[in-house]
Amino acid sequence: MDFFHHAQSQQKRRRPPKHSNKRGLTHDQVRLLERAFTTTKKLEPELKLELANQLGVPPKQVAIWYQNRRARWKTQSLELDHRRLQVKLENALADKRRLEREVVQLRDELREAQIMAFAFSPEMVPSHPAPSPLPFHSCFEGGSLASLHEDVNGEVLQFDELYACLIGSG
Repeated sequence: MDFFHHAQSQQKRRRPPKHSNKRGLTHDQVRLLERAFTTTKKLEPELKLELANQLGVPPKQVAIWYQNRRARWKTQSLELDHRRLQVKLENALADKRRLEREVVQLRDELREAQIMAFAFSPEMVPSHPAPSPLPFHSCFEGGSLASLHEDVNGEVLQFDELYACLIGSG
């Protein structure tokens, strides 16, 4: 025997033997197992024996099917959770972008209102042409909007005064 034929025969011997006693499940058997799996994810010994008898397969095959099915179920659950979290993240990011645009718009409106207020009260003209908007946190100092203020030429304007300037009654 030459070297080539000897190597081929060695490779054939190294292959694991085929499992002739292993047989696949029919669609009806899988359907019954799936129905049982929907009611209980953990296979109790009594249920394992009952399913094995109904299906005509060894109890070990039922146990292995359950183990594999539980692993697939867990993976599917994780994928669904990931998708849900991804949607929540995308929604939160969209809300954040919307709120950032709203903040910019509100700051612009506040700046315009301050300019209008200073235009109605010439004695309160600031040294700079466009006053910067008040920081957001200053609106809530003291727990109310009434404490809103802006230092203009050393004077403190109360919210009520600014509002009165805006509506023309001050």
